[in-house]
Amino acid sequence: MSSNSLTGKVALVTGGAKGYGAGIAAELRRAGATVYITGRDQTALDTAAQTLGVTALAADVTSAADWERVVATITQASGRLDILINNAGAGVKIAEVTEQSVESIQDVIAINLTGPILGARAVVPIMKTQGAGTVINISSICERESWPGWSVYAASKAGLKQFSEGLYVENRVHGIRVTTLTPSWGRTEFLKNAALDAFDAETAEKVTQPAELGQIVVNLCAQPAHLCTLEMTILPLVQEIVPL
Repeated sequence: MSSNSLTGKVALVTGGAKGYGAGIAAELRRAGATVYITGRDQTALDTAAQTLGVTALAADVTSAADWERVVATITQASGRLDILINNAGAGVKIAEVTEQSVESIQDVIAINLTGPILGARAVVPIMKTQGAGTVINISSICERESWPGWSVYAASKAGLKQFSEGLYVENRVHGIRVTTLTPSWGRTEFLKNAALDAFDAETAEKVTQPAELGQIVVNLCAQPAHLCTLEMTILPLVQEIVPL
């Protein structure tokens, strides 16, 4: 796509201060969009905003009130909202369900599933008024594969995929596109926190880089408005996946 393929568009990226979120925000900005990022860490948000040339809004995706405030702020400042990237996510605790606290289970569902649902609830009415919009929900390969210790996280991401499909069928008549974008290994803090980054430097360069996922997001947003990619899975060739 051209470097200015999204000129005039306004985008919101949750979890935009680091990792995939920062990479997505950077590429959307490079493509010409006005970009807002959200997150809970004000310091990290401010640093990212200055580096990326975007606007930071501190917010918790699990809070309906925060969503309403963010959407109101964006529409008052920019007059529209064309792109929602539900990127914020968390593993919280990677362990068998019997080893997890009630709080960790509730947190992972709230961040990975309830958050994007609340986001759609806040943003889709704006897109309906515009007669167009793109929602991209960042999922995980865990939505379709099974590994020990990942059951709760996987359930939240599988739920996100099903929600995406339902959101699409509810809103395609309004010109709104919904995509589930499903990456696997990526060079982000999540991989490190989940103790999945124990590979050499050469392999680290061959997993999905944040900017690469950002370029994919730009391409999805810039495709013809009458077309929708319902689902896309991104796998690095260096990763072997052994099914259940």
